[in-house]
Amino acid sequence: MDAVITAGGIPEPDELLYPYTQGKPKALLDVCGKPMIQWVLDAISGAKRVENVVLIGLTGESGVTCTKPLTFIPNRVTMIENILGGIHKVMEINPSATRVLLASSDIPAITPEMVDWEVETTLQTDVDICYNVARRETIEARYPGSRRTYVRLKDVEVCGGDMNVVRTSVVSRNMDIWKKLIESRKNPIKQASMLGLDTLLLVLLHAITLEEAVRRVSSRLQMTGRAIITPYAELAMDVDKPNQLELMRADLARRTNT
Repeated sequence: MDAVITAGGIPEPDELLYPYTQGKPKALLDVCGKPMIQWVLDAISGAKRVENVVLIGLTGESGVTCTKPLTFIPNRVTMIENILGGIHKVMEINPSATRVLLASSDIPAITPEMVDWEVETTLQTDVDICYNVARRETIEARYPGSRRTYVRLKDVEVCGGDMNVVRTSVVSRNMDIWKKLIESRKNPIKQASMLGLDTLLLVLLHAITLEEAVRRVSSRLQMTGRAIITPYAELAMDVDKPNQLELMRADLARRTNT
């Protein structure tokens, strides 16, 4: 399976990580002596189930490396545009690709074993999108005090993961929906209405199960989907706040010293 890594985010002056990045990409934040994204690329490099890698938002001048064939493409305006652009590039590189592994650049604690688990688990399904979530107890056992944001549903409390798998065909089969989502990027209410305000209300009332929430959103997007509950907190431990950055630095310092 080929992978797309998004690394185009640059914190604005009013964002919490700006004092650390000072106008530079978040992906290049130093974590134990190397860019945060390099930890992700190292995990991808060691994974047996990943072949090609497309990196969005950086150039070769960044100095990041991967043992797998690595292609750099420019950042787009929105995350959706980046994902679509990354999938299109994968299809150029490997026309036979049917699924793509999507990962963010800010999950530095992942390992090759976790990447292979993600690929192998999702290949056992027959859906358009496999979305990774981690239970609250999984994350808090591994990273107490991480201050993640959770969604409390009827049957489980989860945090969204940052490594997912999609079929390449979704970029052509659902272009009208993607275009509408992109066009409404500055109007969250409009986007929410497209995904279903009734579903949003049920989530807010904790009156819907994880499976039902996935089914409803997938139906709105005219796709099939499944939520994969990961046993690995690292897949959902992205760096959005200073305390999470320091937590990752401490965690990976322990790993490198053992």
